[in-house]
Order: sequence, then structure tokens, then C-alpha cells
Amino acid sequence: MKLGAFSVSLSVKDIQKSKAFYENLGFEILGGNEDQNWLIMKNESTVIGLFQGMFEKNILTFNPGWNQNAQNLDSFTDIRKLQKQLKGKGVNFQTEADEAGEGPASFTIEDPDGNPILVDQHR
Repeated sequence: MKLGAFSVSLSVKDIQKSKAFYENLGFEILGGNEDQNWLIMKNESTVIGLFQGMFEKNILTFNPGWNQNAQNLDSFTDIRKLQKQLKGKGVNFQTEADEAGEGPASFTIEDPDGNPILVDQHR
């Protein structure tokens, strides 16, 4: 199962302090908008998202259709196909993608310990 690019989305209290902390660890801004309280940062192949005031818990995030540089892949598994595969394996969903739709969509699931997992397709 190909879930796409992986990152950890961190719920932060202060975007500026978190940005400075991760810059000290060698992370550089890959995308986002600090004025809107979110940044995507990268150190080698590791990607993290910093999100202030957008959600409660940290989230494991997968992006079908993207590589670790947020660049489009020529070939990828559509999120609706991933969702059907996971449903066939008995996975429970907190939110679902519209299976009749196409293009951008997302779904959320939780692991057995309650850790949220977002699968978010942007194209």
C-alpha cells in the first residue's frame, strides 16, 4: 500500500518559538504561511508541519501523489482506492473521502492507541 509522502503534523502553542527551535535542529521552511500559523519544515528527508491552533493532537500525515519535497508524482494510488482497501481490512474511519469524487480529498483514522492519522491528497 503506497500512502505517499510522510510527515508529522505538530500542534504547537507558539509558531515563532517552534519555528526557531526546529531551525536550530537544522530544519528549513519548505512551505506554509507563518501569518496563518502553519509551516512545513524539512531536514534531509524528514518533514514536519507546525500548526498553531488548528487541532488538538499531533497527527501522522500521509500525502498520496506527493514525494518528500511536496512535488507531484507521475503515478500514485488515489485516496479513494486506499480508503476502499483499508475498509476491506476492517479499519474504522473518523472521517471519509467521498468515494464518488475525484481529485483532492482526505480521510482520518486512528491507530489502536488513539493516535490520529490523516491521509490527505492535494491533487
